[in-house]
Amino acid sequence: MIQLYLELAVFGLALVVFVIDLASKKRIQNLVSLLSLLGVLVILAASIFAPPQGSAFNASITNDPLAIFFKRLFLLAAVIGLLGSYAYQRSDFGKRVGEYHFLFLVSLSGMMLLVSSRELIVLFVAFEIMSLPLYAISGFLKKEPESIEAALKFFLIGTVSSAIMLYGFSFVYGIVGSTYLEQIASFSSPSTLFYTGIILILAGISFKIALVPFHMWVPDTYQGSPTPFVAYLSVAPKAAGFAILIRLFLEGFGQNLAFWQPQWLVLAAATMIVGNLLALPQTNLKRLLGYSGIAHVGYALLGLAAASVYGIAMLLFYFVVYLFANMGIFLIVELINRNKHSDELNVYQGLAQNAPLLSLVMLLFLLSLGGIPFLAGFWGKLYIFLAAAQAGFLALVLLGALVSVVALFYYLKIARALYIEPPPAKNKIQISWSLRLALLLTSVPVVVIGLYPSPLVKLVTQIAQSFLK
Repeated sequence: MIQLYLELAVFGLALVVFVIDLASKKRIQNLVSLLSLLGVLVILAASIFAPPQGSAFNASITNDPLAIFFKRLFLLAAVIGLLGSYAYQRSDFGKRVGEYHFLFLVSLSGMMLLVSSRELIVLFVAFEIMSLPLYAISGFLKKEPESIEAALKFFLIGTVSSAIMLYGFSFVYGIVGSTYLEQIASFSSPSTLFYTGIILILAGISFKIALVPFHMWVPDTYQGSPTPFVAYLSVAPKAAGFAILIRLFLEGFGQNLAFWQPQWLVLAAATMIVGNLLALPQTNLKRLLGYSGIAHVGYALLGLAAASVYGIAMLLFYFVVYLFANMGIFLIVELINRNKHSDELNVYQGLAQNAPLLSLVMLLFLLSLGGIPFLAGFWGKLYIFLAAAQAGFLALVLLGALVSVVALFYYLKIARALYIEPPPAKNKIQISWSLRLALLLTSVPVVVIGLYPSPLVKLVTQIAQSFLK
């Protein structure tokens, strides 16, 4: 029998936070925040020292190495996101801090269940447990019009994508007669309706992970949502979407590789191009990083499209290094917003003169996202491109390299503001202990993995080999 303590522990923590917040007459923000953070840290430690094993519910849920890897990734992202959310002060957030952390933890539990799912109904239910709280949190700053717009767009597009994905599931079930991935994988008589189901499922998940042309919700949602939440949203749900793509298309639809692989290649090319080109004219950093994140999804899809042990391993590696750099830079955006009350590029002018260490850390994140040697992001892009080249996608590798050069223009545009443009005024940047710790947790791995990537490469290779054995 499987030990479901990871998902159940996170959900139980959410209930504890909810009850404490409901029972307390005075809303004690720091207590609820600290309880959530410590609880997630304990669960992360448990996942490392006593990982669950096996399967349950007629093998509809599994705790294989792939699932454990993603659960640890989500818990790590949650720790960083909760540190960034500590003492968040925008709007009336402090009065609803318990609601925020309850929704955050419920979504995390759904995410962890999602990556263990090997049956379509369980998968869909887990997807909704993950998604519904995210819609609510994106509109958490309800006194601000941008937040309401962000939540509405995210909710409408998210619900439509869920309906499309569920419709695709119905086609697959109608043809195969089973919702289990193992039985879908053994189905040997695909038809037009079966292929239609695959297309609909791919379209539904593409909305979730922001593949072009299903990306339109990203910039507005990022701009209007609380920035610490955006840091988490930019990594964890996307990683969950890719985990399900791995399970569905390599484990369930693996025998139909010749049908869906070309679609992935087209989506990867379009996503890399559109994400990078639309990021160029942006002056709001949250929108710029939103489009940058779209481009990175395109890079990651190359590893998945390779459909090989090396491709899957490097996809896992990519998400680890992307987590640290992307969440780190969003936390700096949050820090600057707390001090200057703006996300526009002009408030970063001359920041290096007022906060040299903070500017250096931000530069590290920018260079890592841009793929500059020898930071973690360099190896992430290099390994993804190598996986695509091994699979014979040389044209897409060339395209990825070209648009990566384009990406350097908007990353270096931020660096130029930091180091070259004069500051409009001298003022000291106030940094809370939680953001200091979060930036330390994100910046150190960017450098360490960049200098010594071998241990992480070996780990993800073993996980990919166990999955595609």
